[in-house]
Amino acid sequence: MAILNARPSLVCPAGSLRALKAAVDNGADAVYLGLRNETNARNFPGLNFDEHEIKQAVEYGHQRNTKILLALNTFPQGKSWSKWVAAIELAAKQGLDAVILADLGLLRFASRNFPDLRLHLSVQGSATNRYAIDFCVEEFGIRQVVLPRVLSLAQIRRIIEKSSIDVEVFGFGSLCIMVEGRCALSSYVTAESPNTCGVCSPAKAVRWLETSQGRQSRLNNILIDQYRHNEAAGYPTLCKGRFTVLDKTFYAMEEPTSLNTLDILPALMDAGVAAIKIEGRQRSPAYVAQVTRVMRHAIDLCYDHPQHYKVNEGWMTTLNKVSEGQSHTLGAIDRKWQ
Repeated sequence: MAILNARPSLVCPAGSLRALKAAVDNGADAVYLGLRNETNARNFPGLNFDEHEIKQAVEYGHQRNTKILLALNTFPQGKSWSKWVAAIELAAKQGLDAVILADLGLLRFASRNFPDLRLHLSVQGSATNRYAIDFCVEEFGIRQVVLPRVLSLAQIRRIIEKSSIDVEVFGFGSLCIMVEGRCALSSYVTAESPNTCGVCSPAKAVRWLETSQGRQSRLNNILIDQYRHNEAAGYPTLCKGRFTVLDKTFYAMEEPTSLNTLDILPALMDAGVAAIKIEGRQRSPAYVAQVTRVMRHAIDLCYDHPQHYKVNEGWMTTLNKVSEGQSHTLGAIDRKWQ
């Protein structure tokens, strides 16, 4: 059984060195980052790290007792295998504290060639039950698993009760209607899978058009959404577009909103969650600083004084301002009938 009653680690995102420093300076226990290529699932132009920046990140984090993790969470194809292998070798060389992997072949390569490198199973690995997790523990020696955001609190609790390793869950950030690691939706529009190219909507396929009716967002020239003048416009993804269905135009698949677990933080800790993760490597350093600061305060209060824990109104106001659609939800976690 996983160790219970320990203070959960706060795992924060960084899409740049500035964002990493913001996370570290505001209380992150660990920061996860990606390389500047398709080996990670936030492969946007202008984001992520090269080898020199990773070295700086490790130095800055380790000097302040913060762990640095490499997200290597996409799936290599045969012709590009060497790029993912090189990333694992770089992680070992630079002294990163763990690599977050989804592909079973990469897990096998890393476990056999770098036995001292700590391996985490990514949310992209889609391990939603104890048997999938046990397989990766036995075959590859993974030390921590990030659970997909499709599980209820009762399911999370049952997995932790049977798990021999640390269990990590998302505590805040954008949601997706798909089971992570199994999304093929955007490939129908862009002809590129987010699981291999590292992004749901490749920047080269995104177009913005100003019209008399407002701003249009297009993905590979397909209209995804249209915004009124002065209405905030989100980055276009197919699942969060507005479409006309039976003469009504609305968010047909998913409304923009963010997961926010502040209300159930005591229950997550009681369940034995070892780490709480913030989503958002594509977001700004200001976002990282604000969310990290709030989640740090909340986790510490809940752990140090559980009998006095209640959600601070200021925390919720801050998080709602940086949430998608400026709204929040518990998503699949909140299924009381289970």
